Amino acid sequence: MTAAAAQELDELAFLSAQAMPSLKVSEHFQVVKLLGEGSYGKVMLAVHRKRGTPMALKFFPRQSTSLTSFLREYNLSLSYCTHPSLTRALGIFFSTPTYYVFAQQAGLYGDLYNVIVSEVGVDEECVQRVMAQLSGAVTHLHSLGFVHRDIKPENIFLCDSSCRWVKLGDFGLARAIGSTVRAVWYESPFCTPEVEPAKEAEKTMERRRCEGTEEEVEDIWITVESCIDSWALGVLVYCLLTGCFPWEESTHDDRGYRKYKEWFDREAEKDEESRAGESEEDIDIYTVMQRKQIDNPPPSQFGGLSPLVMTLFKELLHPEPKHRGSPEEILSYLGGPWLLETEKAEKRKAEEAEKEARKIREGGGVEEELVREGRGER
Repeated sequence: MTAAAAQELDELAFLSAQAMPSLKVSEHFQVVKLLGEGSYGKVMLAVHRKRGTPMALKFFPRQSTSLTSFLREYNLSLSYCTHPSLTRALGIFFSTPTYYVFAQQAGLYGDLYNVIVSEVGVDEECVQRVMAQLSGAVTHLHSLGFVHRDIKPENIFLCDSSCRWVKLGDFGLARAIGSTVRAVWYESPFCTPEVEPAKEAEKTMERRRCEGTEEEVEDIWITVESCIDSWALGVLVYCLLTGCFPWEESTHDDRGYRKYKEWFDREAEKDEESRAGESEEDIDIYTVMQRKQIDNPPPSQFGGLSPLVMTLFKELLHPEPKHRGSPEEILSYLGGPWLLETEKAEKRKAEEAEKEARKIREGGGVEEELVREGRGER
């Protein structure tokens, strides 16, 4: 399936290369404003002069972009991004003397990064709503044989101001599942821990360069797996809930990640003991999670997060890629409280409801007694 998907994408890229026109942007589009820019190039909001349709034009500098990579991204977005929460290309692609360009659906309300309040995040209902959509979008992409490899707030675009409809975009790093790529380390919490050896290789190269040694360090290669996206989704959940990141980078040099890893290892040990004893099989699973959070408190940066979401983190942020949960795992955790504040509020509501129910039951008993007395039934 995955090899076939990669081959089909290459064939689409080859065929579209034969039909790519050369156009002058101003003749066909009215450019409105800049939506974003980065190492890839820039994205402009534009209106098609004949159709009157708003769209995003993505510009790739020809000097730094290969035609093949441009056409792969365009065709992936056009032919595979059929899920409502994936940004889709619109069938318009062309070249100018300095750029390769394709048109895609426009996120008129900016990206997710713009709505995250620093050190606060966004409200929990919104977090769960966003993650439900992204879980479906990423699962869909994986089912077609591709991994996104660059999930982050800046690549999630808003179709309304309340995040009721979001779209994952920017497929420049997407690759077929099972393909091999060179491991590249970048300093980010979204970078998976399995590429830490690439960081060490970079340090070695730099040291040898300083020493004047010409001996090169061998490249490290990794296989593209869907668990790369699972890790990024886990970090994104944390970012949305707190407005922060759990660590700067996922290496043993990073204090935040090291604290998480130590907590995770203790949790794994407790899980092994539980499985061996089978002592918790008759206990409510949520009670088990609460008990574990008391016995093995999460690292300080996870303070304020409920046992439920900590269990989700154990699935998505598993240090071992082969044991990492899939994006679909998120759906199992929707509806329950992800913040301790929400959990306490729900408990208060449940207690109040129970009190009301008790009053009704007790009141009902008194009324029945009075009715019986009135009938002479003693």
